[in-house]
Amino acid sequence: MEWIESKKIVSSTKNDFWFGTDFNMNLYRGCHHGCIYCDSRSTCYHLEDFDTVRGKRDALQKLNLELKGKRRSGVIGTGAMSDPYNACEKQYNLTRGALEIISKHEFGVAIATKSALIQRDIDLLTEISTKAPVICKLTVTTADDTLSRLIEPNVSPPSERFEAIRKLSDAGIYTGILMMPILPFINDTEENVLAIIEQAIKSGAKFISPAFGLTLREGNREYFYEALEKDFPGIKSKYVTTFGNNYSCGSPNAKNLKALFRIECEKHGLAYKMEDIIKAYKWERPKNQLSMF
Repeated sequence: MEWIESKKIVSSTKNDFWFGTDFNMNLYRGCHHGCIYCDSRSTCYHLEDFDTVRGKRDALQKLNLELKGKRRSGVIGTGAMSDPYNACEKQYNLTRGALEIISKHEFGVAIATKSALIQRDIDLLTEISTKAPVICKLTVTTADDTLSRLIEPNVSPPSERFEAIRKLSDAGIYTGILMMPILPFINDTEENVLAIIEQAIKSGAKFISPAFGLTLREGNREYFYEALEKDFPGIKSKYVTTFGNNYSCGSPNAKNLKALFRIECEKHGLAYKMEDIIKAYKWERPKNQLSMF
């Protein structure tokens, strides 16, 4: 793994509508997962050679100093731009080390990942949850391991992710699913949505947050179309005809899928509205200033 310099590890979020996070943390840059739909490939992010994972030099030392200097605590989100449980994490343990520091300073954490490696850190996540809010979000786009290998070739198969959800849930950690993106003409079927919900229930998931479509812009659009031509003949032309150069590419089946999704989630007690998910995991904490020393 390559190492890069960075000025900061944690930045404040502009708002907390996305799972109620107060800060954002990236310990790595780039990703090995190879997901054909990844928005982080977009040229606007200026991430050259995105498939190469780079760790931030002295990330844990910097994180410790940054959290020590915060006047207020809060929930630290991670996984938006680079999966915190990429293949390098097994060796370098930056995410595990960060969780130890987060626990030490009594901050909360909101993790998004496609890797079953997250279950390795159940002990630390449980420890943090006794002091602050914790939410774990595992992305599941399909319940089919075979299809997953085509659209997200280097991630833990869905079957392993559901097992990780079960273990996290059994440990009492608030855990659920990011059902996104649901790709038009590929996995936007009632069968896929119902299969994910069924497995979510069996795994003890508490919520599912969906997106019935994907975003495409310069950088990831070209990569996505190249992958479609390789593994899904004829689908690229449907995208070009249906969406042109649109940024937002919603599923033509979105209306029916949303209705089905809501009915099934409400039937089985799965949260799906953002405000309900935030309320369920993020309990109120005293807003006293933390010691500067």
